[in-house]
Amino acid sequence: MIRVVLPPHLRTLARVDGEVTLDVANPVTQRSVLDALETRYPMLRGTMRDHVTQLRRPLVRFFASGEDLSHESPDAPLPNAIAQGSEPFVIIGAIAGG
Repeated sequence: MIRVVLPPHLRTLARVDGEVTLDVANPVTQRSVLDALETRYPMLRGTMRDHVTQLRRPLVRFFASGEDLSHESPDAPLPNAIAQGSEPFVIIGAIAGG
């Protein structure tokens, strides 16, 4: 089971509290985690990735094992700690403004 921590606004949209758990087939990648998340919570489609290009939205960041993986390939394997469920895959909504 993969653990995913959503930002507060996406937890509200998905109607969940805390982190969610997902079954994700190997290899565990950003793409496979997001695909599973959007399948289980269809209301999240388009909130983290563009509908057409499937590219990460500019104000969304992905973290695994304390590292920002936002600019990594979506098909790169995630760290073993994420794949084994001992650490969560964290999605953060960045804040912009000035």
